[in-house]
Amino acid sequence: MSHDASRSGLPKPHILILMGVAGCGKSTIAHLLANELGWPMLEGDEFHSLANIAKMRDGIPLTDADRQPWLDAIAGRLAAWHASGMSGLVTCSALKRQYRARLVANCPEARFIYLKGTPELIRERLVKRLGHFMPINLLDSQFAALEEPGPEERAVAVSAIPAPAEIVGEILKLIPSFA
Repeated sequence: MSHDASRSGLPKPHILILMGVAGCGKSTIAHLLANELGWPMLEGDEFHSLANIAKMRDGIPLTDADRQPWLDAIAGRLAAWHASGMSGLVTCSALKRQYRARLVANCPEARFIYLKGTPELIRERLVKRLGHFMPINLLDSQFAALEEPGPEERAVAVSAIPAPAEIVGEILKLIPSFA
């Protein structure tokens, strides 16, 4: 199946970036949406350098400079989707406005889905998450860096509190309005 003619029945390509702090549900929701829509999905964490992963594993927050090659790699894939007319989903924390602007500079139709949760909810989830390089002690630095997106950034906030199927349902209802 061509990814530009997805099961969604949408008339034009859409690129969605699921964003938010670690543990908000980006990967879970993106996998479910990709399955529902028949779109390809990129896991933003897979674009981190080994040095960045080691830094985070050691509990050291990434700097803006650390994040630039990571953001550029993701932005390159989004631009390729845009150039080929493909729809797709990507997960990326995209915590700051400057990061989001960099991601979509060559992909103007991209929309951000901000999975918004409270520090308490996210901390509870991270305690239960196994096998991820992002330690719970970096959560405070993620919330400190977070600049919540505004509508001028082609972003919508969706609560991270409901069950994943409910969140996916809400996003599916929103997609047709992303013109």
